[in-house]
Amino acid sequence: MTKRPSRSGDDRTQTWPAPTDGEVAALDALGKAGEWALGAETIKLTNLDKVLFPGRDGGPDITKRDLVRYHAEVAPHLLPYLADRPVNQHRFPDGVEHQGFWNKALPKNAPAWVARWHNETAGAGETEWYVVVERPATLAFLANQAALELHPWTSAVVDTHRPTWAYIDIDPGPRNDFADVLTLARLYRTALDHLDVRAMPKVTGQRGVQIWVPVATGYSFDDTRDWVERLSRAVGAIVPDLVSWAWRKGDRSGLARLDFTQNARNKTLVAPFSARPRAGAPVSVPIGWDELDDPGLRPDRWTVHTVLERIREVGDPLRPLIGLQQELPSLGTS
Repeated sequence: MTKRPSRSGDDRTQTWPAPTDGEVAALDALGKAGEWALGAETIKLTNLDKVLFPGRDGGPDITKRDLVRYHAEVAPHLLPYLADRPVNQHRFPDGVEHQGFWNKALPKNAPAWVARWHNETAGAGETEWYVVVERPATLAFLANQAALELHPWTSAVVDTHRPTWAYIDIDPGPRNDFADVLTLARLYRTALDHLDVRAMPKVTGQRGVQIWVPVATGYSFDDTRDWVERLSRAVGAIVPDLVSWAWRKGDRSGLARLDFTQNARNKTLVAPFSARPRAGAPVSVPIGWDELDDPGLRPDRWTVHTVLERIREVGDPLRPLIGLQQELPSLGTS
């Protein structure tokens, strides 16, 4: 039976609790494995001392226990971007220094309380059952699965053919540095401001910047993909020496791609506040537009150890845009 949370993917009033001090202490007191109660659910945890991320700049390694704790603590800020959506997972059971794999399917050992969605239109060989992450305990369960990266669909389970976000992905090539990425992001800032379109950037935790644009109910993926492509080609035309429109990575001469193709059903970008598979466990973090001018900004500036302090200090500038019913202005015809 399909479990569907009651929200429709556009309710900005839903909140989730952070773990209590007692729950965190109980996790820290567990041995290498055991059962942990979080909220109203019990999670079976294994190999808690396994290193998933090596340390960075002389810092400590990050273990599975650390990731479980982080997922529980960041839940109030991460869940607004995951709830009511199928979530694809990038899993690294042997840690980020070994090959990971993408997992779309609901794990076979998922407890009965984990919400799930049935893709009734799945063809032969396609994933039928997906995880829907709608409570902190599900985040802890996925951390135990070594699901380091969480990628929500842009559409909610209420109608997976209708996106609620349009994605702009500034994907740098080997010849681009972060200054190039910032140049492109600032051009998008100017264009979106000129169009009176509300959006917000986030650093990816790796090398790039992504911009999330909330859209009103009713747009198709063809609509959002076409709109982002038109906008991106206008931006790219201003700095053609930084951008390639070649489809194959090997044909781009090391230049950046302004990727509009992620605006499609079951195409995803990493969630805000999800970790990335790099040393130090960097995190993808929403930022304010003015932070693009901060000389200290780096795409992997924040980690699982530091991002909660940032949230306490500045909040989440992207969250007020969740569910915004925004019409996209016409950008003319090709």
